[in-house]
Amino acid sequence: MLTNLSTSYTDTRAADLAWALGREPLPALATLDVRMDRANVQLRLLGASHQVLLEHDRGACSETVACIAGRSTPLPLGVAKRVGDWEYEFAARVELLAPGAFAGRAQELLALVSDHPHGLAGVFPGSPHAFTAMLVHRHQGQITWRTWHAYPQDGQLVTTRTRVGVRPAPPAGAAGEPSRVVGRGRARGVRSPSAV
Repeated sequence: MLTNLSTSYTDTRAADLAWALGREPLPALATLDVRMDRANVQLRLLGASHQVLLEHDRGACSETVACIAGRSTPLPLGVAKRVGDWEYEFAARVELLAPGAFAGRAQELLALVSDHPHGLAGVFPGSPHAFTAMLVHRHQGQITWRTWHAYPQDGQLVTTRTRVGVRPAPPAGAAGEPSRVVGRGRARGVRSPSAV
């Protein structure tokens, strides 16, 4: 689904983006509800970027990547974390593209997402290439979503990929594994091992 958003975007450059888990729903400009087996996924376009809400009988997960004040972590290259019964993995990268390449990539992504039944994209006023796009799918028991945040004024395209799956039961007596955050600080265009 493609929508033209009637507000200016507040995350005006890639460096403004931050990542957070567990935030309450923020005001959305557009939403798309997707049912996947026993899971409900809501894709949410914000003036400040995106939020994904996942609800399942095994628990819930909320991811926010946006320009938000408060306790958010600068956009990391990668995160692996347990969220209730879920294994959560997140990766991000920033691409710097020349104007012609940026326009072509923007058109391809908007066509891909707007024609997909599980895709949501919003174009902001001022440029047909200023957009946020989201796409969710389910594969082998995992739910994966990808997002794209376009900043044509800087030629920057931020891509994120999230994978959420039910955590397998640990062997008897095994200790839990701590969360891992890879590349603290801003994503700088380096591809993480779990390729975005």
